[in-house]
Amino acid sequence: MSFFEFVGDYWWLVFPLGAAFGGSVSAVGKNVRKWDERRRRDRLELARIKYGARAAAAEQATATRTEVERTIARHDAVNARWLRYELDVAALIDYPLITDMREPLTVDFHRARRDAEAARPEDPEQLLSEPADLAAYREAVRHYETAFDRAEQEARRRRTSDFSPSEQQALARAKRFLALAEDPAAGQAERQSAYRRTTRELEGLVVLPTAATDAVEQRIAGALGAPPATGGATTA
Repeated sequence: MSFFEFVGDYWWLVFPLGAAFGGSVSAVGKNVRKWDERRRRDRLELARIKYGARAAAAEQATATRTEVERTIARHDAVNARWLRYELDVAALIDYPLITDMREPLTVDFHRARRDAEAARPEDPEQLLSEPADLAAYREAVRHYETAFDRAEQEARRRRTSDFSPSEQQALARAKRFLALAEDPAAGQAERQSAYRRTTRELEGLVVLPTAATDAVEQRIAGALGAPPATGGATTA
């Protein structure tokens, strides 16, 4: 029996078979659409993960650089505060405790300053790739800030109260001589004499950092390098 003869004899089966076949095609179409939708969502998720991670990495790098810059700025700020004393003999006369290594707070401050300098790399870029080094440097700077605050507060609180009356008088004389030594209106011989008297009065009382004496000598370099004027004030 040919196909056409079969169809002719069993024409009534065409509709159920056609419906079944059409249903199968429809089901396949739905599955294809679901697969396409799932694939689209997967692509979107992969893109979100990929670019989200990249954005997160960029954000972290920016945050790390900001932290490095902030820590270095804090370090420099404390250095500037210390430099005010290190270069100012008058300030050291007022607050001698800041350089007195017999004072525990002063020792702690100077140790913390050394540690902060040691933790700071020559190239700050190194801190961007070494989180452990950045953390250590940040902690060293924090300790440096705290130690300096304590030492400065104690030095300002006690001022020259630890000195005897005669030593306090010597400090007062040293400050007057220093002002004269730095007075450009004074004569060269007078300034020479005043500077030498300043250092003599401070001997054994105040520790003058080399940077402090260098700064004073640079300011009065002309007077210190010149011979005493004939008939002028005699040097002490």
